[in-house]
Amino acid sequence: MRYYLIDRVTELTAGRSARGIKCATLTDEILHDHFPDFPMLPGALIVKAAAQLSGFLLEMTFNRAGEPIVRAVLAQIQRAKFHEPVGPGDRMEILATISSSAESSAQVDFEATVEARQVARGTLTFVMRAIDSPRVDEQRRRIYALWTRELSPPLVFP
Repeated sequence: MRYYLIDRVTELTAGRSARGIKCATLTDEILHDHFPDFPMLPGALIVKAAAQLSGFLLEMTFNRAGEPIVRAVLAQIQRAKFHEPVGPGDRMEILATISSSAESSAQVDFEATVEARQVARGTLTFVMRAIDSPRVDEQRRRIYALWTRELSPPLVFP
């Protein structure tokens, strides 16, 4: 991942939903150009944040001990809607909820809010794929541990 767009996972119910936060700050380089006099997080990055949280949820749901590790790969973005801008100082909360799943795919609905106001929503479709890369596995375990460091009990990552 080039951009880590989730700062923290605040809740995980494997098989059902996850909550996370993204704090927008002026240190987010993209805000310097989008837009110089009215900085706001691009909609594509709001969807990417939702996809990262959704991928985490699906990987924690689909992976089982003793089976090959599968990773969530975003396949489709459906019905993404943006209602209000997210700017510096905003704490965006994202709720990702599995709406349907099959053996090797899933759909996740997401809603992003700032101070209880809906800023974005949509549906994301993922395929679950085995990716034979120790580097990807280690990267995911490191970022997932960082995102969930305040959850109790500590999670075990695939």
